[in-house]
Amino acid sequence: MKKALFQKPLSDKRVKCLLCPHECELNNGEYGLCLGRVNHNGILYAENYQRAVTIAIDPIEKKPLFHFLPGSEILSTATYGCNMKCPFCQNYDISQFKIPTKDITPAELVDMAVKRGIPSIAFTYNEPTIWYEMIYDTAKYAKEKDINIVLVTNGLINKRPLATLTKYIDAMNIDLKSFNKTTYNNILHGDLDTVLHTIKYSFSQGIHVEVTNLIVTGLNDTEEEINKLIDWVASVSPDIPLHFSKYFPNFNFDNPPTSPEILDYAYRKAIEKLNFVYTGNVIGGHENTYCSKCGELLIERNYYSVKSYKLKNGKCPKCGQKIYGIF
Repeated sequence: MKKALFQKPLSDKRVKCLLCPHECELNNGEYGLCLGRVNHNGILYAENYQRAVTIAIDPIEKKPLFHFLPGSEILSTATYGCNMKCPFCQNYDISQFKIPTKDITPAELVDMAVKRGIPSIAFTYNEPTIWYEMIYDTAKYAKEKDINIVLVTNGLINKRPLATLTKYIDAMNIDLKSFNKTTYNNILHGDLDTVLHTIKYSFSQGIHVEVTNLIVTGLNDTEEEINKLIDWVASVSPDIPLHFSKYFPNFNFDNPPTSPEILDYAYRKAIEKLNFVYTGNVIGGHENTYCSKCGELLIERNYYSVKSYKLKNGKCPKCGQKIYGIF
């Protein structure tokens, strides 16, 4: 365990966590909603510190990140727990339960990437921000070793912790799960405004940002909501890559999979206002990157694999257009 950052002592050995909008107020011995933080005699500890449930090597496209070192490998790791309760969670086995872990230090994790020649580490699979102290220590050490740090996150983090952490983060894929405040509050146990701030603030700080929206049948798949989401992303920047993903029944949600028609609608509407739009979790989806100015095929992909790459110094070889991303 490690003493948690962002906490406020209360009376009678109670403590308030200030990491995310839930701001759990915990009696002695109680865990936060995220399962990773515990009150021990009036002090909040990150019980999950240095406790990983998995370490794997993935293609970076799997995160998904299509504009950050495309074709590269990324060392991926996670702990258990989450600060949201999505009933359709695709990784519920680690996000909703405490499961066995193995110990690894920040230095060991970074050195593992260095020894294998892998340029980036991703905190992914579950919600990484609840592993805050581990990420913070790893990211500071990673900077010394020229290793990139990537977060695949639901974006549910308070402003001060976010501002402190983003100084050390290189790229983020942020889930924008819905554009309906009631859905976020009552079904997902999150907060839409917080997530929107995370996207906008992170982008403003020069972090490479991509956004994912899992289109869930009967939850967030109306044309009205899809259009609102697209318009908001475009208002931040038309360059932000937007990934629409197909939902499949999982965990406590058995609604039918996302229809091809809805995915096609989302893609067609988004590409009218955004420069880079993709569809995932589907065979024959929109995976390729095209020049936002002349339409030249720049990166050809096939299910997380880069088949051809034509960018020259991050620019279109045909018209010279600078493409958003780190290449």
